[in-house]
Amino acid sequence: MTAPRLLVPLSVALLCACAQHPTQPVELDAESECPTRLQVGQALTLTLPSNPTTGYRWLVQNPASGVLRSLGPEVYSAPEDAGIVGNSGISTWRYQARAAGEGHLVLVYQQPWAPEVRPVQTFDCTIRVD
Repeated sequence: MTAPRLLVPLSVALLCACAQHPTQPVELDAESECPTRLQVGQALTLTLPSNPTTGYRWLVQNPASGVLRSLGPEVYSAPEDAGIVGNSGISTWRYQARAAGEGHLVLVYQQPWAPEVRPVQTFDCTIRVD
């Protein structure tokens, strides 16, 4: 096979391989600018400061399920000096963009046993998936 005839199938194979891998994961936190734009299949990691020793927790009020798929439950991690009582840490959620469209990812920071009390913090981000 000549070089030009070999180049065309090789080019097509490379383009197909690139098209199947979504772009880099997106990381959101409390200071992130929203709206956030994702591609179908792209991963999204949300991290928010949390201190469950106070009784407050982040509760997912709207998971944007029309455009996002949860990749598991919340994961809480404490800093290295976790021996200090009452020290805060980080709560992390992982999602994957599952369908084109728009949705709101909304979490509230409140005590789960007091849903009638106004949350002390709200995270509300518009997610657009192409």
